[in-house]
Amino acid sequence: MSPTLHLAQQPEADALLGRSPLAALVGMLLDQQVPMEWAFSGPYTIAVRMGQDDLDARAIAAHDPDAFAALFAEKPAVHRYPGSMAGRVQQLCQYLVEHYDGDPTAIWRDATTGAEVRNRLNELPGFGAQKSQIFLALLGKQFGVRPEGWRKAAGAYGDEGAYRSAADITGPESLAKVRAFKQEAKKAAKKTAKKTTTAAKKTAAKPASATKATRKSPRGKAT
Repeated sequence: MSPTLHLAQQPEADALLGRSPLAALVGMLLDQQVPMEWAFSGPYTIAVRMGQDDLDARAIAAHDPDAFAALFAEKPAVHRYPGSMAGRVQQLCQYLVEHYDGDPTAIWRDATTGAEVRNRLNELPGFGAQKSQIFLALLGKQFGVRPEGWRKAAGAYGDEGAYRSAADITGPESLAKVRAFKQEAKKAAKKTAKKTTTAAKKTAAKPASATKATRKSPRGKAT
């Protein structure tokens, strides 16, 4: 049975995310520099514009790059940066075709540990350490994919009762909590950066101290 997700905050888009592992993976890829709902509604928009009710890795991988970029750019755009993100989605699907026969579930289906799944995710185009951990947490918390040690491999994103990422969103209330956490994290990061900059300026403005003391000769003359 497919999980009921609430990441896109749109029934049709969320339904696709729940039944299509590729859609969820693409949504995770798109989740940067745009609101989360915009990112996770992207897979549904892509499917509709391709005339399909699901995403197919082979079809996306083989799609004409210019046409696929145009599909992304059509208003409303799939992403704030439609050209570059269209390319990344195609690269992701091409990788899945080459390494997993186009089936994203093969990334975790035969994995015995959470660390193994995380490492495989980290090898995907467009996925770094953070995305890999968040998606691993999403798999464990909402898709029931829970290989040994998955919480530990997901880091803080795997913590039970946390509200840090898309993995923790199950409705409007949890969405608000995740947003609040992210806002506080941004404030803390800005505060730390400001302190670092201030300290650097103070260090640069501090006059250089004498490196060599003046010595006097026995006759009272400096040497």
